[in-house]
Amino acid sequence: MSMDQVFQVAGSALAAQLVRMNTTASNLANASNTATTAEEAYRAKRVTFRTLISDEQVSGQMRYAGSIQVGNVVDDPTPSPRSYDPGNPSADADGYVYQSNVNEVSEMVEMTAAARSYRNNIEVINTAKQMIMRTLEVMKS
Repeated sequence: MSMDQVFQVAGSALAAQLVRMNTTASNLANASNTATTAEEAYRAKRVTFRTLISDEQVSGQMRYAGSIQVGNVVDDPTPSPRSYDPGNPSADADGYVYQSNVNEVSEMVEMTAAARSYRNNIEVINTAKQMIMRTLEVMKS
């Protein structure tokens, strides 16, 4: 694997983790939303990733094996909780409101995992950069 490939694979992982962090932030921002029906209630979003098994051309750019791509952003199928709150402006005719299905604890775990993965890939890039610098120093002597 060339250094170009190392930087491209680590960069693809950084981009994927950034999408994961943005999705988690959106979920947390909408955690307390209510709606009149279960269909209107905010559904937590989940990011799925796809690992490239072989080198392939994606959007006019060469992507190397091991690179990560965002596959889809899908709605979490967990049912929306319903609670009795007749004074809420979002309450239905029977006085029920539907909350988002966002589990804030799970979202915090997801955010921590994404941040850790992001940091790990930054370390990959820094290590590769140090290797290049050392190689240049050896070549000067």
